[in-house]
Amino acid sequence: MSYQNYVIAAYAVFALVLAWEFVVPRLQIRRELRNARRRAARQAARPRTTDVPDAMSNQLSR
Repeated sequence: MSYQNYVIAAYAVFALVLAWEFVVPRLQIRRELRNARRRAARQAARPRTTDVPDAMSNQLSR
């Protein structure tokens, strides 16, 4: 009885999981950076209003 197929399958699964663990965090970081850039661009493009008191704007931003 040969266990060659089982060993090959085990190494293949290991390689797939290792590749998955390498790629997925980088995709998540890229997505979060893109979201942060978009959020910063929206906030920069938002017109400033001076009629809202400072204490009120702090409450709204929380």
